[in-house]
Amino acid sequence: MNPADTARVSITVRNNTNTVQRVKTVRISGTALALTFFTYDTTVPFDVPPKSSETRAFPLEPTDLGSQALGLLPVTVEAIDVQRDVIASVETTGDIKGSLWSVYGAFGLGVLVLTALSWAGALIALARRRLPANRWQRAMRFLPAGIGTGLVAVISLSVLRLVAPSPTAEIPFIVGAAAAALLLGYVTPHPGEQMPPSEMDTVRIQR
Repeated sequence: MNPADTARVSITVRNNTNTVQRVKTVRISGTALALTFFTYDTTVPFDVPPKSSETRAFPLEPTDLGSQALGLLPVTVEAIDVQRDVIASVETTGDIKGSLWSVYGAFGLGVLVLTALSWAGALIALARRRLPANRWQRAMRFLPAGIGTGLVAVISLSVLRLVAPSPTAEIPFIVGAAAAALLLGYVTPHPGEQMPPSEMDTVRIQR
């Protein structure tokens, strides 16, 4: 899908029921990480007789698509009836020729910045020995950075047109990165206990 070109869309709706299905609108939407980044509704009214199929073609001009999405995204095509109910749908993968500064691209950059800040905060706390003494609390300190790393991987693969976001692709990356971050936080060295106040006073007197 290129914002500079007019797309020619052709759909075939098969009616397996015993009643006429009246299609009013065809909706094309792109979704990633449970978020919808673009939607196009085109009025294409036609009837599909029982136990038969109908094919319709129509032009689609996604002129604003460049500011909405980029890379490989799951795309859903839906046939909607006069009551605004979805009567048929199919899922596919779309190659979106958008901009890095689109909504999806900006979302990915935002996740990248937050992930970098999470890693920086955790590592600085580790270097200054300010992490919690409890191992599981230290592990949880690294968890947001791990989740962010998984999200960055999923979005990057999508933008680079290598793998489209989907549950089968998202879950292994996010869960794997989160598990690695948890393990890293769990095995970090103990920050050490502070000396009791009486010992600290003794040190001050000696000095």
